[in-house]
Amino acid sequence: MNLRPVILLFSSIAIAGSVKAQAPAFQKTDRGALYHIFKSGDTARVKLGNVITFNAIQKTEKDSVLFSTYSSPGNPVKLQVQPSQNIGDLMDIFPLMAAKDSAVVKIPTDSVFKGHEEQRPPFLPKGSYLVFTLKVERVQSVEDAIAERNAAMEKYKVAEAASIDKYIADNKLAVKTTPSGLKYVINKASIKPKPIAGDSVFVNYVGHTVAGKVFDTSIEAVAKASGVYNPGRPYEPISFVLGKQAVIQGWDEGLALLNEGSKATFVIPSALAYGQQGMGEDIKPFTPLIFELELVKVKHAKKAPAKKAAVKKGTAAKKAPVKKK
Repeated sequence: MNLRPVILLFSSIAIAGSVKAQAPAFQKTDRGALYHIFKSGDTARVKLGNVITFNAIQKTEKDSVLFSTYSSPGNPVKLQVQPSQNIGDLMDIFPLMAAKDSAVVKIPTDSVFKGHEEQRPPFLPKGSYLVFTLKVERVQSVEDAIAERNAAMEKYKVAEAASIDKYIADNKLAVKTTPSGLKYVINKASIKPKPIAGDSVFVNYVGHTVAGKVFDTSIEAVAKASGVYNPGRPYEPISFVLGKQAVIQGWDEGLALLNEGSKATFVIPSALAYGQQGMGEDIKPFTPLIFELELVKVKHAKKAPAKKAAVKKGTAAKKAPVKKK
């Protein structure tokens, strides 16, 4: 008699029973969130006011991933632990954890969408849960977190300044520098008037990093050659009102230095562009930007006529008293 299938069957039953026995036992917060914490043994307990760095995966009960910090490019979340404002902010859970602890948290969607059911997506039906898998990577005091952030920012700033200097040297640019740090070269001069705040400007441009990666342009041929062509956008000079913060600070400042019809190169430090936040894949935090621009046209704003001072009838205008010599 062949006992192998029987042995395999009993082995499968034993494994299934073991997995079922290891299913986490959930506890419930006062707000109704279910949670189970897997302790790491670390004694660095999370406290209100601490800054924590953590990874998270948000899923439906059917294991459809809605969000993950592990996804490319993947960055852990860093935030300060504060008193909970709602069941979905997880602030009731973090103070129960320590550094390196992991947790599974189930948030009832009925609580999340209470009072605004019209925002409930079909994949989160009534009675369902949002499931979070959390792992606390670090626990810091506010002071330590600020000191670390300042040190990192200083490191980025030094690296950024070096990359700007190298770009200017490599391309032999005779730049002028404004007090804000904007660097520019006028490649084609013009004697037409300069725009002022409130004027509408029309600009052709190519924007790229110091490494030469083009991230945006108003010129179709350049877009196609650089692999950033978007068939859904018009390729023509961009227009906006100068001085209304419709564009990055480096543009608002730099375009006011140009005469209509002139061409220039702007070397814009990140502080006058997208700063420490960055913008998308190509513009990382603390990324300086290079723009080749042409101020194609300036439409000057109409000035309102000056109002004349009203003079009351029957009242003679008084002359200033004349001092006797």
